[in-house]
Amino acid sequence: MAVSIAGSQIRKMSPTAKAAIIKGIVDNQKAIANGGIDTPLRLAHFMAQLAHESAHFRVTREFASGAAYEGRKSLGNHLHKGDGVRYRGRGLIQTTGRANYREATADIKRMIPGAPDFEKNPVELEKFPWALLAGISYWRRRNINSAADRDDVVRVTKLINGGTNGLEDRKRYLRIAKAIWLTDDKDKQAPAGSHPVLRRGAEGPDVVELQNELIEAGLKVFADGDFGENTEDAVKEFQKAHGLTSDGVVGPATWGALGSH
Repeated sequence: MAVSIAGSQIRKMSPTAKAAIIKGIVDNQKAIANGGIDTPLRLAHFMAQLAHESAHFRVTREFASGAAYEGRKSLGNHLHKGDGVRYRGRGLIQTTGRANYREATADIKRMIPGAPDFEKNPVELEKFPWALLAGISYWRRRNINSAADRDDVVRVTKLINGGTNGLEDRKRYLRIAKAIWLTDDKDKQAPAGSHPVLRRGAEGPDVVELQNELIEAGLKVFADGDFGENTEDAVKEFQKAHGLTSDGVVGPATWGALGSH
């Protein structure tokens, strides 16, 4: 089930967010889930990166002129004079360079056949829904979900940025986004006195109990107290088999299903 986005949640991430950008995201949020960003953790990483790339949800065009990108072969700006400025960063995840505008056009047209040709009309990427769809397209074309699913903010940032520029700001936004979407998700809220919510990276006796429950359910894991990849895969398999959100996070619904065995 897709995770919903409310304007108040975006304002919680950034009190200075522009109303037009909030509206553009909220009105077109179905495209996020349709693009495969369809778990609370994926959404948290996606929104954190958007917040940084768009200067706190305030712009859909980068502040720099783009002249620094002139002649950059890696961006496809080496054949036509003026491409650096023409294809400056636009959209919520700063699509930059003629080659990336061309890729965005082809991919977005798969989602919406009537979408503009952004290589011919680059300014269109500053507008909604295209500013959001360009970010979704970039995310899925580079399979950034794989890093988000591992909760690897450094790798997510490198796939977005090519390096780690602004990493601390991206981490800060990720903490806020997790507090919004992971806490709000019904399977992530553990009542007092119940089992703790567990996810990859957890260690200790609670993880041993989880692993023993998985073994009882017929899954092949070791009860070593380390919530690693093998345990996460087993949890996802169990969740899928029991009609739960297969995200590898063990909240009340998953504990309850385990306890019924």
